[in-house]
Amino acid sequence: MTKTELVSKVAEKAGLSKKDAEKSTAAVIDSIVETLAGGDKVQLVGFGTFEVHHRPERVGHNPRTKEEITIPESDYPVFKAGKSFKDAVAK
Repeated sequence: MTKTELVSKVAEKAGLSKKDAEKSTAAVIDSIVETLAGGDKVQLVGFGTFEVHHRPERVGHNPRTKEEITIPESDYPVFKAGKSFKDAVAK
């Protein structure tokens, strides 16, 4: 499903115009991104949790030259599905 298809589905289910549904969808996504960028997590009961995990600096290898390289530390987003969501998908 693409973002356009998601907006159409939201508009249909909520009885909104596509323009309003697009604004709503964009606002939800932007809010989640801003919250994660601020270091907090977003917990949607019954759906799941978005949070940021930290990956420390580590040593890697260039597969072509076998040279050791340092891979810098980074933060990355993670989504953990809630029980209701997992159960609905498993049906």
